[in-house]
Amino acid sequence: MPQRTDKTWRRVTIAIPYLWLFVFFLLPFAIILKISLADPIVAQPPFTPIFDAQGRLSVTLDNFLFLLTDKLYAFTYLKSVFLAGAATVLCLMLGFPMAYGIARAQPAVRSLLLLLIVLPFWISFLLRVYAWMGLLNNYGAINNALMWLGLIDQPVQMMYTDFAIFIGLTYSYLPFMVLPLYATLERMDLDLIEAAQDLGASRTRAFWDVTWPLARAGVIAGCLLVFIPAMGEYVIPYLLGGPESLLIGRVLFDEFFVNRDWPLAASVAIVLLLLLVVPIVMLQRSQTGEAETAA
Repeated sequence: MPQRTDKTWRRVTIAIPYLWLFVFFLLPFAIILKISLADPIVAQPPFTPIFDAQGRLSVTLDNFLFLLTDKLYAFTYLKSVFLAGAATVLCLMLGFPMAYGIARAQPAVRSLLLLLIVLPFWISFLLRVYAWMGLLNNYGAINNALMWLGLIDQPVQMMYTDFAIFIGLTYSYLPFMVLPLYATLERMDLDLIEAAQDLGASRTRAFWDVTWPLARAGVIAGCLLVFIPAMGEYVIPYLLGGPESLLIGRVLFDEFFVNRDWPLAASVAIVLLLLLVVPIVMLQRSQTGEAETAA
């Protein structure tokens, strides 16, 4: 009897995450997919039902075909991928030395440094983006400092540019890179590096042969945590990039709430989700294969 009870609780424990994924991921995905296969109409809701009046299945792929033929959406996807990817690379370049320094610091100092990394989360995300608007505008702190130093004669246009979006993405998501890297580097055995150096490896060689492979799991996790939300970011492109910035998050918002073309907006969301999910699945399979090979 106790064994049957343990099996029941085990099954319940395993079923809870799957139920969560079904309710908050698969079910919304199914709804969005249904809308993407409909036609836009002037009604409430603004799309045709999946079954017509005669009960026949009524779906269309016109929305996806439109995305494939319209260069504007292709440009928007490519620009979003480029900016999100560039911000991810810069976050990795800045976050790795920060995480490495925190992991090797004394416990008291380490706690303080971690607090400084987490501290921005105590302030509203919107307020932090507004602060960058004050720093980057033509008469903001950065331009005033550059003119005071004599480096420029007139303000440099930084607001409402891709550069401003890039800076905003990097600043906002840098902690998401530092924390998983720190969690990986903090568990790393320093004796391995000392052993590599005792065997004749330089510090650079020891880093690439020992530290980097051991930190790869944290690197992958950090890159995913930065790239995925940066890809669909809306607030930063809207505030720092201006009304003309064409990123996929802004396009989604406009299609849903401005143009009221829900089927097209849903198809944009489906394509975005595929762009994010497919690489993750391929990466997971690659890691599983490497683990099986190593075993």
